[in-house]
Amino acid sequence: MTIPAFNPLLVDPTAPIGVLDSGWGGLSVLKALRQELPLEDFVYCADCARAPWGDKPSTWIVERCRQICRMLVAQGVKSIVLACNTATAEAADSLRATMSLPIIGIEPAVKPAAARSKTLSIGVLATTRTIQSARYCSLVARFANDAVVHSVAAPGLMECVERGDFDGPETMALLHHYLDPLREAGVDKLVLGCTHYPFLADAITSIMGDRVELIEPGHAVAAVTRRRLEQNNTLRAANAAPSVRFFVSGAREHSGVLNRLWAGAACVEELVL
Repeated sequence: MTIPAFNPLLVDPTAPIGVLDSGWGGLSVLKALRQELPLEDFVYCADCARAPWGDKPSTWIVERCRQICRMLVAQGVKSIVLACNTATAEAADSLRATMSLPIIGIEPAVKPAAARSKTLSIGVLATTRTIQSARYCSLVARFANDAVVHSVAAPGLMECVERGDFDGPETMALLHHYLDPLREAGVDKLVLGCTHYPFLADAITSIMGDRVELIEPGHAVAAVTRRRLEQNNTLRAANAAPSVRFFVSGAREHSGVLNRLWAGAACVEELVL
């Protein structure tokens, strides 16, 4: 099927930006987006009832992303940010092939980590699906250069963040299990390859030490989003009251954590797909 060309002249600059994630991890990206684009409105979709995505089949992830993107298009968004490494790794190419509006993805920050490493030893903490993806393998092959990349799949950590456990005994035990080998390997840069992990930054630093730099891509994604809007002349010029609407699957059960992570999240609606 032929996809109609994206025509920025037909886009309302006051339209919101769509953001999707399997749960609350994308809030770390949304925070960076609001800092970079303070005049924009956002529609955030969190699929908490079906999280985690990282250990689900690729075909399921692609189809779920399509469903949520279609819902965001129905909300009138002018672009969509995939604030989820798993969604980007598994679905970005398919979405771009079937949708005409800009799709901005997110990838583990291997390139800046390798470029800045003094020990030439970096760690990447991510979901199983991200670590095993062809996109991630290509990323390492292209940008690791002389650095040794220690890739660690970390099932369980996303669930800790989803329930608001940032430094409890179970979370700390998992972090030690995944991070102790990286500390022993002498990594000096640690890439947080899942948008949930920045919420564990203090706990991670308590294990890795202050000399290990934690690298997350939220601000880079926000900068790319700004550039795309500027290129298309769809950047919003004024907004008296910028807003965020939240659509959450399982909203009643999961909104408690949202209130902890995002002050003033008053507009929360059920994501029904």
